Amino acid sequence: MDQKKMNGDNLSEDEQQQLLFMMLVQQHQQIAQMGLGQLENPQTGEKERELKSAKFAIDTLVMLQDYTEGNLPDKLDNYLTETLNNLRVSYADEKGKEEGDSGESE
Repeated sequence: MDQKKMNGDNLSEDEQQQLLFMMLVQQHQQIAQMGLGQLENPQTGEKERELKSAKFAIDTLVMLQDYTEGNLPDKLDNYLTETLNNLRVSYADEKGKEEGDSGESE
């Protein structure tokens, strides 16, 4: 989408709905990235690792994918799938680090 359309100007009803869907996915992606310590928490200005919140955000996107299966345009389906794949890999990496840290302290 061009910049004018990204601002919501001159969008059809369908384009508005697609933009809102992408924004919803992005919000949960950012919540997950904050929980993974990849983004700063806007309230504290610090990167904080909270894997439970990351998992909750990822699980919410999985639920959204399950409920919209077969009902999304390919572009949105691919966007959601790619976002989930990237978040799952990052989560697995962070979870592995957590488990590795706990194994070393024993």
